[in-house]
Amino acid sequence: MTLRTQILGGAGALALLAATAGTALAEDWPDLPVGVKNGIAERIGDQLIVGLGSAGTQVFALDLNDAAAGWQALAEFDGPAPSQPATAVSNGALYVFSGSGNATADAASPIIFETVTRYDPEADSWETLDTTTPVGLLGASAVTLSGGRIAILGGYNKELFDKYLSEVLAIDKETDPDAWNEVVDSYMGMEPKDYRWNDMVLTYDTAANAWGDLGANPELPNTGSAVVGTAPGTFLIVNGEIKPGLRTDAVKSVTFGADAAEWSEVAPVPAPEGSDVQEGLAGAYSALTDKGVLVAGGANFLGAQAAAEAGNWYAHNGLDKHWAAEVFALQDDAWTQVGELPEGLAYGGSFPVDGGLLVVGGEDSERAARTDVFLVQWDGEELAIVD
Repeated sequence: MTLRTQILGGAGALALLAATAGTALAEDWPDLPVGVKNGIAERIGDQLIVGLGSAGTQVFALDLNDAAAGWQALAEFDGPAPSQPATAVSNGALYVFSGSGNATADAASPIIFETVTRYDPEADSWETLDTTTPVGLLGASAVTLSGGRIAILGGYNKELFDKYLSEVLAIDKETDPDAWNEVVDSYMGMEPKDYRWNDMVLTYDTAANAWGDLGANPELPNTGSAVVGTAPGTFLIVNGEIKPGLRTDAVKSVTFGADAAEWSEVAPVPAPEGSDVQEGLAGAYSALTDKGVLVAGGANFLGAQAAAEAGNWYAHNGLDKHWAAEVFALQDDAWTQVGELPEGLAYGGSFPVDGGLLVVGGEDSERAARTDVFLVQWDGEELAIVD
């Protein structure tokens, strides 16, 4: 099935998804109590839940039926705070998979966690489950399937990532720059396939507390992708990293069945206006709206694609990180740039709500974690930002 069939031919499904994305439109969207980047952003009923990452163990909720009350603190996370975990909601509970951080307060270096933690909103409590992830899932994407199963795509290799951080953080860059550069150059200079990122579509059965899979990703696995549900069981995987510092402009559609996943290519995200190259976006904001799919912001390294094409796999070496502001819309199988955010942002939370794409927190060009919450509205012709 083509994306056009899913979005246009399946207009009823799209309208249902978009219409049920939110139940209230806040006139003034309250800012977060603290800046949040590289954390979690999920919805349970009419509650938007955001936290972890730069917020540590703190987690907050916004009731869409009483947005004026602002973000309320929930029970703090159980265990070491993870950055960039995979998350999904199943049967009314929030599941947090993997991520990275310090296992103890005095740890010499971060590691990729193998934990699975569940939040029960009724009890306002967290529980670390009696299971471990089959592989490292730092930066992975998770989606909920019919029947309550959760599918997880991508994720850093734990063995290689833990070893790299342990080695590089044991070296004083100022006193021994040669040794530091040797470790960094060796890790960053590998080809994408050599990072051994998770290339399986993993499944987690929340009821049975059991793991399975739906086969391999036919392309290079991604981390930090934007994921958008376009029809029941079908999702867009938009851009993301294919190795540290190097993104892809590719967009894939995946439909999850009972025993397998069906993949197809979608038009890539175009170059921003005034540029000939789309470097690809990691940590972009995204949502399905009643006017189509919106993708906004994200981060990349300008010039990394050219370096990789020239055979330099340490593609972002010497390049400045770039935080994108462009907003792209997908309609009729084609992407168009429809406007810009007030500034470049990435690595925050995305929510489809009545009226458009809700942007929550994120990171700016100063690498600061932001508290901003605002709505990106597109009526098919003009883009508007509503604070």
